[in-house]
Amino acid sequence: MKKIYSILFAMLNLQLFAEAGTLVNTTQNYVNAHTGAATPFDEKNTLSGEMKVFYDTELLENARIDMYYAQFAKRQPLPKGRGTTVEWRKWNTFDKATELQEGVIPTGQKFGMSSKTGVIKQYGTYATISDKLELRAYDPVILGATEEMGASAAETQETLIRDALLVNTNVLYCDNITLATGAKSGATPTDCNLMEASDTVMAVLTPDMVAKAVTILKKDRVPTINGKYYAVIHPSVAYDLRKSDAWVEAHKYASPEEIYNGEIGELHGCRFIENVFAPVLGGAYVNKAGTMTYATFFFGKESFGIIDPEGGALEMIIHDKDEIGGPLNQFSTVGYKLETNGATVLYTERILRVMSCSSYSGIDETNYEGVYTFG
Repeated sequence: MKKIYSILFAMLNLQLFAEAGTLVNTTQNYVNAHTGAATPFDEKNTLSGEMKVFYDTELLENARIDMYYAQFAKRQPLPKGRGTTVEWRKWNTFDKATELQEGVIPTGQKFGMSSKTGVIKQYGTYATISDKLELRAYDPVILGATEEMGASAAETQETLIRDALLVNTNVLYCDNITLATGAKSGATPTDCNLMEASDTVMAVLTPDMVAKAVTILKKDRVPTINGKYYAVIHPSVAYDLRKSDAWVEAHKYASPEEIYNGEIGELHGCRFIENVFAPVLGGAYVNKAGTMTYATFFFGKESFGIIDPEGGALEMIIHDKDEIGGPLNQFSTVGYKLETNGATVLYTERILRVMSCSSYSGIDETNYEGVYTFG
């Protein structure tokens, strides 16, 4: 009997030393992800409430620092218990009135509604930190991990929004410009492969191309955001554009306190947001020289939507070593999760993707990992 107890005790200890997956918090109880065995909730949680609030704040603040697209989205709440899909509805517009004929009843117009839907998915990641690292490191490891998790959360959300906007079919290609004179060279490209990126001729985003993009938005009657259009631009493209004498730096605005996150300046009624996650494209979208092209998104009011799921917003999750680290308190875990639809394009005409090359086309590497299915 004593031998049997020893064997059982050894098996129990081996299970306790398993990875963090041996304890998964669910809506009902604690579950072993490997065996499915369930144990009841307990009240033990050695991470103090004050530290939880501190780490949550650190994660959210660090995430917000690097979020640029999301600040312009139309947000739609999704209450608990309402599924995973949100529908945005909009009324169809009417044609202008026609001249009436005396005594004749005119034909009425059709009135209807169209809709766009978005579906949330769950994303998350975590890191395991040993007790020795936490105890002996010169720097506060949990805090450092929290800050980096915030950056990861921002990158995740920015990339999901960016990739969703890339599929929008409203696109403008930059003219090939003779760099020495600034004159247009040849016909306007209709494909990335026709855009030049040599030392003498380049399809660069010029002030004139910005004016063309703004004109397209105006002609499509795209509403502005507080009187301006906005564009999210890669630093490599901004480098070329900021050489213009017409460029107005953000700190020279009449009301600099109204600057958006990442805002760098204004040109022709469009304010620019610099974002390292703006698309740098290779593969099927290389230029004529076989190097990178860039997508700059110009957009107006409520052009795309983001779902705000109740209970599914960005959440910091820390399990202290006393709580999850096994019988010898050997590790803690730091992570986050969130639910998002990425982005749903609500109005095709309100997002204009302007394709260009840059002085850095031959140096930069692509930051797009998806399948090239956009136009």
